[in-house]
Amino acid sequence: MTSAIKRGVSLYSYQNETFQGKMTLEDCIRVSAELGARGIEVIGEQSFWGWPEIGVAQADIDNWHALIAKYDCVPVSHDYMLDYKRYKGRPMPFDEQVASVKKDIDFGAMLGMPYIRSLVSIAPEVLVAAAPFAEDKGIKLLTEVHAPLHFDHPWIIRMAEMFQKSGSPALGFLPDMGMFLQHFPPVWAEKFKRLGVPPHIADYIIKAYDDRVLSEYVILEVQNMGGTGPAIAMAETLRHNAAFEPKRMLDYMPMIHNVHGKFYEMTADYVEPSIPYDEIVTVLNQGGYTGYICSEYEGNRWIEDAEEPDSVEQVRRQQVMLARLLGESEVPTLKAA
Repeated sequence: MTSAIKRGVSLYSYQNETFQGKMTLEDCIRVSAELGARGIEVIGEQSFWGWPEIGVAQADIDNWHALIAKYDCVPVSHDYMLDYKRYKGRPMPFDEQVASVKKDIDFGAMLGMPYIRSLVSIAPEVLVAAAPFAEDKGIKLLTEVHAPLHFDHPWIIRMAEMFQKSGSPALGFLPDMGMFLQHFPPVWAEKFKRLGVPPHIADYIIKAYDDRVLSEYVILEVQNMGGTGPAIAMAETLRHNAAFEPKRMLDYMPMIHNVHGKFYEMTADYVEPSIPYDEIVTVLNQGGYTGYICSEYEGNRWIEDAEEPDSVEQVRRQQVMLARLLGESEVPTLKAA
């Protein structure tokens, strides 16, 4: 049975190729469309020159809409930032924070986005204050639930309570699948080994993660094993990652409108070795989710010291995996160059 869940791509996945000038905005959208991932998510600063400080030319907005139509795609989300620490020695005033969010709401509306992603660091009071403006623009503000936070974290619980109390339909969540990190990612381990972590210490940290040993104990044990520098840094990743339960999304499903398909590596046999996507898709289907899972490749930063990342191939592999898990009959393929 085919799932109602749809496939998309965050163009953040192609950040290496975009930065190096190897892929244009059109290339990013075309490749995603060829893979059947027609939901397109962007980070304004990456895809549109001048955003947010200078602004974006109308010609670039028109080009965006032309490309979306050309490749039969759908705008999904603009992932925005809030630079509330831009003033040295003091936070940005509340009213300026709200105005900044409204600016991104306007930009999302210009791009035809139904959602814009809010970083989890943005105070819920700011989002509640901006919600009426978002409602008027037909946009939902989705706070990204990202490791080390999770759906049982006090900050997320507080957000959910404030969102519900506000009564605004414009407030919700965007879970990042990195919070369900079941195993220590192999590409992380290999990077730390290249940085000088002794194999026996790396193996200990990997097993400790699988055994869910408290991070502080792991860090202390690594120090006792003689680990320094990179070894301690590897152990400290356990402070920021954990294998939270995908089923916890079920209680929040009415407020979940987009999903980041975070992945660090797709193997040649279409497996993400650290994140349980079979379980994740089962939970999303059980909860009646019908939005997009947007591929978000972040393994590039863990391998670029040793090899040239091939983000397109990595996204292709994840899209094959997702298509299979969603019960689609056709396998995503790329056209020959």
